[in-house]
Amino acid sequence: MRVIITGGSGLIGRALVTELVPAGYEVVVLSRRPQEAQGILPAGVQVVAWDGRSAQDWTALADGARAIVNLAGANIAAGRWTPQLKQAILQSRLSAGYAVLQAVQQTVRKPQVVIQASATGYYGPCGDETVTEDNPAGDDFLARVCEEWERSSAPVTELGVRHAVIRIGMVLSREGGAFPRLVVPFRLFIGGPIGDGRQWFPWIHIADVASAIRYLIESDGASGAFNLVAPAPVTAREFAHTLGRVMGRPAVLPVPAVMLRLLVGEMAVILLHGQRAVPKRLLDMGFHFRYAQLEDALRALLG
Repeated sequence: MRVIITGGSGLIGRALVTELVPAGYEVVVLSRRPQEAQGILPAGVQVVAWDGRSAQDWTALADGARAIVNLAGANIAAGRWTPQLKQAILQSRLSAGYAVLQAVQQTVRKPQVVIQASATGYYGPCGDETVTEDNPAGDDFLARVCEEWERSSAPVTELGVRHAVIRIGMVLSREGGAFPRLVVPFRLFIGGPIGDGRQWFPWIHIADVASAIRYLIESDGASGAFNLVAPAPVTAREFAHTLGRVMGRPAVLPVPAVMLRLLVGEMAVILLHGQRAVPKRLLDMGFHFRYAQLEDALRALLG
């Protein structure tokens, strides 16, 4: 049972590898920096050099594979969103999606499923509305990126391959992402909510991200979009207060929205305009979240 992961040396990819290898899967990670990836991935994982934009050199591995999981894309939090970075964010995702499509087209025995990464940013700002997978795409930059990203590999369905899209919320992990940076102010006793605290944080523990992706690989009827978020979304204020309580720190010093915009520019939208997203389709299928409540997730992460 071979699973190919693009972007497999990133935060989610590493967690997914750790989920799949003990379950007996043969895992192949495609990486633009294979030596670096080899050094951080578990023994037994095959790392293959990849240019990030073509199926060259790995089509044979895709032939008869159980799944291709496409996680590749430039880091959206790599810096201020200049026109150049915006183009890189979009193009890196489209190139990876087209490469996956090209690989599937060239196989004789088609992979059973393509799992395509996306994000809850697909929906754009939604206020207090409860957001399920049926909600339409938004019209801001992140929404447009997500919509085109999802479409990049969608034509595999025309080849008889199942296509499942994972719209991932804010991933909570000690190993990277936003969470370690959110914790720092609380360690210094200067933590608090971001902005007015009323925006929603669609969070999910990294362990549930990995197990949900495996669940979708193994669920033969699972296709279409799935929100990868915990079933109990919280506002920024609730997140800050819960984090403060778990750490035994105050949560009274807010980060003003205007300051955040001055510091990071348009990228501030990630933290100032979340979605009250819920994992309706995963719950309907019977998926069990290990960390359904924020306090349980934070206590597990912070010991």
